[in-house]
This record gives sequence, structure tokens and C-alpha cells, in this order.
Amino acid sequence: MKQMYGKINSDLLTRKPVNIVNLHRLLFPLFSLNLNTNWNTSEMSYINFDKIQLVNLEYSLSRELIRSNRAGSYASSTIINCNTRKYHGMLVTPQPLVDNENHVLLSSLDETVIQREAEFNLGIHKYPGGVYNPKGHKYVRDFVTEPIPKLTYNVGGVILTKEMIFTTNEDRMLIKYTLEDAHSPTKLRFRPFLAFRNIHKLSKQNIFVETKYEQVPNGIKIRMYQGYTDLFLQISKENEYTHVPEWYYNIEFQEEMERGYEYQEDLFVPGFFDCEIKKGESIWFSAGTKEIQPSGMKRAYNLELTRRIPRNNFENCLSNSAHQFIVKKGNKTEIIAGFPWFGRWGRDTFISLPGLTLVTGEFKTCKSVIDTMIADLKGPLFPNIGSGNNSAYNSVDASLWFFWVLQQYAEFTESRNTIWKEYGKKMKLILEGYREGTQFNILMKENGLIHAGEPGKALTWMDAVVHGKPVTPRLGFAVEINALWYNAVMFSLEVAELANDKAFIKKWKPVADLIPGSFLETFWSPSKRFLADHVNGEYKDWSERPNMIFATSLPYSPVDEDICKDILNTVKQELLTPRGLRTLSPKNPAYKGIYYGDQAQRDLAYHQGTVWPWLLGHFAEGYLKIYGKSGLPLIKSLYKGFEPVMTEHGIGTISEIYDGDPPHTARGAISQAWSVAELLRINWLIKKYEKTDKVTK
Repeated sequence: MKQMYGKINSDLLTRKPVNIVNLHRLLFPLFSLNLNTNWNTSEMSYINFDKIQLVNLEYSLSRELIRSNRAGSYASSTIINCNTRKYHGMLVTPQPLVDNENHVLLSSLDETVIQREAEFNLGIHKYPGGVYNPKGHKYVRDFVTEPIPKLTYNVGGVILTKEMIFTTNEDRMLIKYTLEDAHSPTKLRFRPFLAFRNIHKLSKQNIFVETKYEQVPNGIKIRMYQGYTDLFLQISKENEYTHVPEWYYNIEFQEEMERGYEYQEDLFVPGFFDCEIKKGESIWFSAGTKEIQPSGMKRAYNLELTRRIPRNNFENCLSNSAHQFIVKKGNKTEIIAGFPWFGRWGRDTFISLPGLTLVTGEFKTCKSVIDTMIADLKGPLFPNIGSGNNSAYNSVDASLWFFWVLQQYAEFTESRNTIWKEYGKKMKLILEGYREGTQFNILMKENGLIHAGEPGKALTWMDAVVHGKPVTPRLGFAVEINALWYNAVMFSLEVAELANDKAFIKKWKPVADLIPGSFLETFWSPSKRFLADHVNGEYKDWSERPNMIFATSLPYSPVDEDICKDILNTVKQELLTPRGLRTLSPKNPAYKGIYYGDQAQRDLAYHQGTVWPWLLGHFAEGYLKIYGKSGLPLIKSLYKGFEPVMTEHGIGTISEIYDGDPPHTARGAISQAWSVAELLRINWLIKKYEKTDKVTK
């Protein structure tokens, strides 16, 4: 059954483009299959890979895992534990005394099965010349993800399983090894590969490494450089540690090479652990920034198991993935924009919040993130990236998405009556700032619309810069900025009226009345039947881009229903794909259908045709607002169409972007917050409209 599913999935992705309206007819039969059955093992798992898939490096090295915790740390690698990125590692954690960014402490852990005089190394590393050594992948028999990632190795008469779990609240990777079968005395050897460097950099052999170590219960404590957290490497049972410090040179990261970055690294191995294991026995290996009692590893491991959301269906995979973006630091709660290289982004935070928290019932978490972000509000602007003293405020839309989040929060918590009392001062601060003018020439003009931008700056979400120049500068009146602006003003008036703030209403009601007419005059073309992307003086950019979709999806729209239909029709015909909306129509000469190459080449394609899944949430919302229940078949097909993605790129999650051209290959970050969030919100919208009586032709 599994191989049949894989074949159907492959055919679907490589076939010629189909009419998107009829896509659900193609997809629904696919998902009548039972995807939970793994015929190769006695276990049941929603996502699994067999030996044929795992030993095929072209297949297995393109599939990656990410596991994170609420402390902001993560573990990531490919499904066969061969690192292909500098961002991969078994323990990646913030280092507050270095730069407070994520650092790879433990890059990988090589296990060797030893029986009598025979040794079988289960590790795998890539070296120059396309050489893989050792070749532990050839011993892999099976991989499942439920309840946690589990690899099964078959080495001669030995069957060994490896289960990995990343702890929720502390920086620790726990690995459970079980010797399922063996015909002679067996020993496991563990060889840790250490990096101790920022995730964006690479480690090289040097004379500054601290090679000394300290013994701790059943393990060692080691730190490569001053200022770093100690790394505790411990095993649940007694073992023998042999200290033999050495460097392994020129380990290569294939993905970095393809992305045009430095890709060779030297890793430090302090020594190795030898531990006997009997048939039927389980032992645990811990890598953490704090010491753990060996006798408590099993208990800690089992406790973590009880906290896991099962990844036993599509929706649960999305919910599980959603939790991985939420980080708690003291009294602050933040959203990581994507793994493995993104940090906190203001725009991404606000766009992601409803899907990550509200539709999953985590209202308190949503409010905590909002309040954390407000602490970094500077004048009328939220940070585009970073926090505190490391913030950059070059975003015109982050502050406007803030109003949308409050709107969603008010709807889910039924708290409209209290929004103005709690957040009214900040809302007025932002509106007044935009009205009077703020940084980057952000200013409300006499027509009530927001004009923004200056040469060399990219202030909207289409913010790629190549050689110091924005690829899509969009200076002037940007269509989604003004749709968001109108929605922000109208929502503010709504909650101000509930709070009886007559002075605010008197001042802002005329602005609200002015905007729709100005919006139409500025952006709408009766002949083209869609909205201009941006307008600057006499210049109007009629590139067919997805930014017009927000005029149909936001709670308050500056255009009427007929115009919304025309917008949706244009987007559906030119931009809609099974993986999201293209950022530019293929008809445009500037369209780039493949996102590939070095950083400059990729950035040139980033918003010039590349597909973004998060935009699909607003297409779905706009479409269902117009067509009601009759629009559900299309939206359901788009949502269900993402189920095959669970076994591609980032396993059990949604990638940042996809190629504009079929088969819409996954690109960018393997797990992106707003991609996951908007899929969850689409599912919520589907359920919402299924309960309504409205049927629109």
C-alpha cells in the first residue's frame, strides 16, 4: 500500500497542469487510501519510509526532520541522520553569553555496532569527491514517525532501533536504543561530533579548542570554547569513555554547496563511549546543557512521550508542527518564523498567530505573543526582524497586521468590548503615526491612502534585495498595504464605538469614508478587471500579483462583491497552484518558475513567480466569503492536496515556498510558521462554512 501511495503521489506532481477547479476530482480518490499501514513492520505509522527509499540517497537526503522546544532550541537532520546543511544538528541551542543566537553544539552522533571482532558504523558523512563515509544508511531497514522518529537498523543478525525525542522545556536530546535481536554479545560505541558554532557559520580546525573534559555520572562534560554552555554527554548505564581528541576534516553539506555558500566543515570528536547492550535491552543517550541522573533518563523520556500530539493524520501533523514555532523565554512568548534559519519576524508573527494559536484553542498563548510584540513597538512601527536592541523596523505592514490579529483574537474570544480598553492606546499610536508620517516615508496622503517607501528600501513582504537593490521595490501606494489600512481603521472604529470613544470616531470616520473611493480610483481597472499591484505618481504596476487578494479576504474590504469576484477570478486563473499562489503570473516576462541557484539567483526568483502557501489562506477566505458552501469543493481540494507534502522536504510540516512551475518542488525553509498556520486556518474555515446554511452561486 505504501509503495502504491508513493507512485500516485509522484504521478500527481509530475503530470501536466490540470484545471484547478477540477483538482478536487483528482485528489479525493487518492485520499480514500489507508495511509497508516506499514507492511514492512509490525508498527502502525502515518508516515514511514522503507529500506528501498532510505538507501536511495537522492531520495532520503532530500527529506528532513525538525524538532524544537519551547526554549528556542531544535534538532534537525535528514531522515537517515546525514547532515546536508550547516543548520543541521542534534542539539542546536541559543548561546546568551556569545551572541544569543542559535549554535550547533552536537552536530551528529555516530553509533557503531560491535560483535566479536566485527564493527558496523551506522553513521554517514559526506566528504569531497562525493564520498560517503561511513555508509551507515545501507544498514537502515525502516523509518517511522509515530509516536516519535524511529530508525530500525539490520546489521547481520543484529536488529537495533533508535528513537529520538527532543525535550520540551530544556535543551536536551534523548535517544533510546533497543537491541531487538542479536546472536552474540553486542557492544555499542558512540562517537560525538562537536561543532560549537553559530548556525550561519562553519567550524574549522583551530588551536583554541578546549580538549579537556570532566567526568559526570555515566558520561562527560565538555565545552569547546569559553563563553559556551557546557555540553553533557551521558548514557543511562555504565560505560567506558576513551578520550582521543581528533578533528574530522572537510565534511560537506550538500545543500549549502547548491545554495552557493561555503559547505565544508571540520568537526571535533573528543573521544568515544563503549557500552554493552543485551538482547531485549534499552539504553538511553542524553545530550544536554544540564546534567541528568542516568537513572532518570527513562522516566524523562517516557514523560516526554506523553506530551506529544500524535502525528497519526494530516491535521495532527499540522497541529504538532504549529507548536514547534512557539518559544517561551521567561515572561515572553515569541513565534519563530521558520526552521532552521529564521528567527522572530514581526510580520510573520502576526500573520501566523491565528492559525498557530486561535484555531487550536490556545487563546492565552496568542495574547502573550501580542503583548510580547507590543513591548518592542517603537513609535507606530513593530520590528520587521529581531527584538530589543537588535530590532530592525523596516516594515510598513507589520503594524497593520497587528490590527488583523486583534480582530481575529476578538472574534475567537468574544472580547470586542474589551479590545479598545486594553489596546486602544497602541492602536491610536499606530494610526496617528501613519497619518502624520513616520520612518521610511510612511504617510497617509490627502486621499486617505498610505504612501510608503524610499529608494533602496523594500518595506512590504516582497522584500528581497539583490546587490543592494530591491527586486520588487513597490514604492508608493501598495495595494495590500491600503487594504490592510482600511481594515485597521474600520476595526478601530468598531471597537472605539463599543467603548463610546466619540472623539476618536469623529476624527477617523471621515478617513474611513474617504478610503474606498480613493482605493478604487487608485488601483481598479474596469477594463482589466483586477487591481494594480502598486501605484507611484503616474506609474501603475499592472503585474498580476497575489497582493490584491487581501482586498477580498480581510473583514473590512474597500471593494464590493462584484470586484471581489473579478479579483478572485484573476488570481485563480493566473496565480493559483496546488501549493499556493504564485507571486507573479507566468505570462509576465519577469516570471521565474524555478527557485534555485546562489543567493542572488534565488532572491531574484523569490517574489517573481515562486509559490507561497501562506497566501492560500487569504485566497480561501476571500473565495468562501463570496461563494459560501458552493466554494467548499475547491478549497477542500486545495487543503487535501497538501497531504502528500507530509512525506516531502520537511517531514510532517509545510515548507516556506515552492517552485512556480510544476511539479512545484519544495524550496526554502523546511518548516515555515505562516505556511503551517494558514493551512490550519483553511481547515478551520472549511469547518466553519460546512456549518453554515449559505449557498452562493
